[in-house]
Amino acid sequence: MNQAAMEHIRADVVMASVVERIGPITLSPRRLSTFQSLAQAIIHQQLSGRAAATILSRFQALFGGHGFPAPEQVVRVRLKRLTSAGLSGAKASYIRDIAKRAVCGELPSLEKCDEMKDADLIAQLTEIKGIGRWTAEMLLIFNLGRPDVLPVDDLGVRRGFQVAYRKRKLPQPKQLAKFGEGWSPHRTTAAWYLWRAADFLKKGEW
Repeated sequence: MNQAAMEHIRADVVMASVVERIGPITLSPRRLSTFQSLAQAIIHQQLSGRAAATILSRFQALFGGHGFPAPEQVVRVRLKRLTSAGLSGAKASYIRDIAKRAVCGELPSLEKCDEMKDADLIAQLTEIKGIGRWTAEMLLIFNLGRPDVLPVDDLGVRRGFQVAYRKRKLPQPKQLAKFGEGWSPHRTTAAWYLWRAADFLKKGEW
């Protein structure tokens, strides 16, 4: 996180206290292939981090376990074998479809993603079955390092907001989106701190 982003969100007194409590956060984009980034995000959909990590490890083991498989390898595997790693039938189908798109050149490369605006990239990716807005936003945040993304549908972000702002109920996505406008153009930094606030709550430290 750069200093400008930190100072911007600290203008919000609540976020300033969150930053003070958690301390500085560093974020380095992963810069994985678009296929790998999306496939990993799909594996993580609606799962805890531990469960997703287990399935990801089993998925990679199907291909020898030496790093993430190339899309050319994935398209040659039957769905039944993919589900043996713990993937649901739907997730296995989505990942193989994305692999086919990557092989055919229908998936934007990492370099192409760099040239696209957030909204345009989200619009293109969400046309693919299995990729919703949340999955596209995870690519923007973790893989591309985009600075102004607030995944308002993410439970962890919503929970972090509830904790930080001492709300009785989780904020609705539309409410959080409206409130988060004040954090722009550094909403990714705000999201990271809300995630950390939620993590602190899980550990009973908030």
